Amino acid sequence: MSLERLKFARKKSIGTKQTAKAIEKGTAKAIFVARDAEEHVTRDVARLARDKGLELVQVDSMLALGKACGIEVGAAVAAILD
Repeated sequence: MSLERLKFARKKSIGTKQTAKAIEKGTAKAIFVARDAEEHVTRDVARLARDKGLELVQVDSMLALGKACGIEVGAAVAAILD
């Protein structure tokens, strides 16, 4: 899955706290994690996604993930929501 899908998604969450909440609520469909983000920041979200059987996509950089989300700063984690 490419960042294009995230870029054009109507509903998304950006950041670890919002994405973790979406996973727990069952509204997340796919999770994107930046490879250059610090592991202690992304670890819990990645584990939650795996535990729930969600698609987990590794992205090259936080900057690329942030741009795909439509923000001017990097993002460590994001998700496409139902």
